[in-house]
Amino acid sequence: MQGKGQRSRGKNSDKMEAASVILKYLNDQNRPYSAQDIFGNLQREYGFGKTAAVKALEQLAQDGKIKEKLYGKQKIYFADQSQFAAVGEAELKTLDIQVSGLSEKFQKIQQCCRQMETELKELNNSMTTQEMSVEIAALNQECASHQERLKKIKSATTHIAPEDKEKVYNERKQYVKEWRKRKRMAVDLIDAVLEGYPKSRKQFFEEVGIETDEDHTVTVPDL
Repeated sequence: MQGKGQRSRGKNSDKMEAASVILKYLNDQNRPYSAQDIFGNLQREYGFGKTAAVKALEQLAQDGKIKEKLYGKQKIYFADQSQFAAVGEAELKTLDIQVSGLSEKFQKIQQCCRQMETELKELNNSMTTQEMSVEIAALNQECASHQERLKKIKSATTHIAPEDKEKVYNERKQYVKEWRKRKRMAVDLIDAVLEGYPKSRKQFFEEVGIETDEDHTVTVPDL
């Protein structure tokens, strides 16, 4: 069985490992973090819990290896700035120029990535070469079928003469005119009857047995 001394040494070892990792991380990043930030950024890679991270941060601050500040109820931890060399005004300007250049480069790369993502999306929504080949084959087959049908129509001997076609159109026009005329006469007659009829139009139709075009979803064609 594992003794208390072994368990204690194991916990101290984990605490020292967490402190070492966190100290290096804060010095490398050189920016402020909360305990939650530290835990979230490192726990997946190093596997220590939030309690271990908090205790390590408190110990590092107590030992003077890092700095802490209290903002409201939250503590913020950051690297001890005294370990870093002082930066002159000229060097700061140089760094500002580098940051500006890198920011511009980053924006261009980001814009290029968005354009490429849009192109990729369009390509993914387009047909593949195999699908296009199948579609072309189907269209060629359909085109050949229509050409064959057109060929048969052109070679048919039962074409309708122009004068016969004109006769059919004229007869249709005459029938439509007569339909409209008779419908108008019927509506006028029904309206005259309904002026002295005590019931509704619908009841009148039911009693007389009148069926309208609308009952059969029929409309008078255009001329």
